Amino acid sequence: MSIAPSNLRAYRASLLHFHADPAFAENAYAWHEDGLLIVDGGVVIACGDYDALKPTLPAGADVVDYSGKIICPGFIDTHIHFPQTDMIASPAPGLLPWLDSYTFPTERKFDDGAHGREVADFFLDQLMRSGTTTAMVYCTVHKESVDAFFGASEARGLRMVAGKVLMDRNCPDFLADTAASGARDSEELIERWHHRGRLQYAITPRFAPTSSEAQLAATGELARAWPDTYIQTHVSENCDECNWVKSLFPASHSYLDVYDHYGLLRPRAMYGHCIWLDDDDFARMADTGAAAAVCPTSNLFLGSGLFDFERADAKGVLLSLASDVGAGTSFCMLQTMNEAYKVARMKGSYLPALRMFYMATLGAARAMRLEGTIGNFAPGVEADFLVLDPRATPLLARRSGECDNLEELLFALALLGDDRAVAATYSGGRLQWDAAAS
Repeated sequence: MSIAPSNLRAYRASLLHFHADPAFAENAYAWHEDGLLIVDGGVVIACGDYDALKPTLPAGADVVDYSGKIICPGFIDTHIHFPQTDMIASPAPGLLPWLDSYTFPTERKFDDGAHGREVADFFLDQLMRSGTTTAMVYCTVHKESVDAFFGASEARGLRMVAGKVLMDRNCPDFLADTAASGARDSEELIERWHHRGRLQYAITPRFAPTSSEAQLAATGELARAWPDTYIQTHVSENCDECNWVKSLFPASHSYLDVYDHYGLLRPRAMYGHCIWLDDDDFARMADTGAAAAVCPTSNLFLGSGLFDFERADAKGVLLSLASDVGAGTSFCMLQTMNEAYKVARMKGSYLPALRMFYMATLGAARAMRLEGTIGNFAPGVEADFLVLDPRATPLLARRSGECDNLEELLFALALLGDDRAVAATYSGGRLQWDAAAS
């Protein structure tokens, strides 16, 4: 059976995508060494071996040849701060002084919509050149910052999730909202942007210490009123932060329990870091459907701690990888995999490259409840993908030439690769980044 012509385009390369977590399932992925990805109208039509699918194409169909390269689903970054682009790689002895010295002064500027749009455009350029096609993004307390980010994303046709930060105490006056104004502004933004095109909204309390009990209660009410929105925040990143939360919420069993008390643990809730959670906390996350965004680069940068993959896996927590720029020092998910591998080793466990690529694609889509929309190449899924070049640098080319199997090749990309290894990025079937044209 041939495929009817329309806006069809096909891409020839080695193809990799997942249909299960390699840590828990055999045959969790599909690998077509000489493959063909067929896209029409911004969605995947078919994915498979080139020899099997080529005869199904209509005569004269456009085939983009990326032979020698690897096409995989677009990377998904589940925790990143677009206003912190300009303060990446800022020195500080830990999380809390870093916030005071760099984060808050930088975010102050985002009451200016023009400034926000300029940073958002640069930020999205960095994501595209790194192969990241979807992200869960923190804006600032200013509505203008959300409008700027969503406006820039909409212009490119991207699938992005973002939200206004809620913060009504323990922060500079110039960044503080109130429980009432934060909820009102968030609802206004939800009505304006949620499900507009490929955009979705995340209710975004910064973290428990900067929200009063009244604001957390209002946030829970907002989450109940809009059950298909996302929730994103931070939890158990740093020991000093955890002690601070204990002093502010003495009646709570744990840091995570603070959020649970206000109804903020549910599917589509993404919790950044999760380093210092205990077994009960991880079990509660799994039971409620909340997910963890593991941020190894920023955790190492700030000296916050090492995520325990084995403990989280034992409780069945949904896991994904995240860059956490600007505490994270690279937009590139390959660099994030590099650090995740080392964090796992330091905790006495091992992350195969296949597992890391899963967590940056289908695993992240599952954590975001977007399986069937993005994350792999099942028919009907949105055509978000990147093209990886295993010969992008002399060292990577030399090592890739010695690889005997797929795991070794992906491991080389994860440990030696960076944004130079991304040859092209497509979102919704549209070319967003082309290294050859840069």
